[in-house]
Amino acid sequence: MSLWLDMVGTEIRYVDTPTYGRIRIAEAGPKGAPVILFQHGIGGHLEAYCKNLMPLSDQFHCIAFDYVGHALSNRKAMDYSPKVLADQVRELMDVLGIDKAHLSGESLGGWVSGFFALQFPERVNKLMLNTGAGIPIVSEKGRADMADLMERSKKAAGVAPTYEIVKHRIEWLIHPDNHHLVTDELVNLRLHYYLMPEGLEVTPRVNRMLAHHDDYLLPLEQITQKTMMLWTRNNPIHDLECAEAAAKRLPNATLYVMEADGAHWPQYEAPDEFNRVARDFFS
Repeated sequence: MSLWLDMVGTEIRYVDTPTYGRIRIAEAGPKGAPVILFQHGIGGHLEAYCKNLMPLSDQFHCIAFDYVGHALSNRKAMDYSPKVLADQVRELMDVLGIDKAHLSGESLGGWVSGFFALQFPERVNKLMLNTGAGIPIVSEKGRADMADLMERSKKAAGVAPTYEIVKHRIEWLIHPDNHHLVTDELVNLRLHYYLMPEGLEVTPRVNRMLAHHDDYLLPLEQITQKTMMLWTRNNPIHDLECAEAAAKRLPNATLYVMEADGAHWPQYEAPDEFNRVARDFFS
């Protein structure tokens, strides 16, 4: 099924932020309901949450968006870091008139959500770090996975990324048993974003965040919000051993391990389970 059929009922629009320019958002659900901000991974786009926005919109005001430098948001030439993107989240909330929200972030999105919770604690209800980055890599496999991701990302955002290179990059996100989800539509969508002229210039700047991962580790002991670390048994880089070690350092955290097979995109690979867990946690 097309990911756009999954998103039927969402409103796709653009909002202007003072510092970061035009930001694309997708939203669904009652305006007065509790807000969940869904945040994608590095090199990603809001369609990563196409299977979550509508199912949760009966109870929550769900918003996914493209980070600055990604997809159809402003491709701003600047030095990217999770702290910079956390400030973008603040500006976006200001423009949308959102005082406080739940945050659910995958990979880079979890990394940014953690820094946002530290910088603006009064604006966060609950925090879901979904296979999130920004925590120490504790295994040799994790370090090898990081090197692999950096190489795939470099090729996918190169001068002339191809269909096969982008498919190879997306397959890194998905458990081998779920590779049927890596459709032509999904690959061509990301390839389109990468081939946009402004993307060819800016995406390498975005990817430099990977090389500086350990320079921006989250001070986990300082995150006081109720936090769920939602993980898979096959998450690359930050494997389950890494998540278990990080959860022990968070003062108010639980670790949930997905029952379904999944790698780095559990919200897309096993949406029924993800949506059920998110609903229970954020309720």
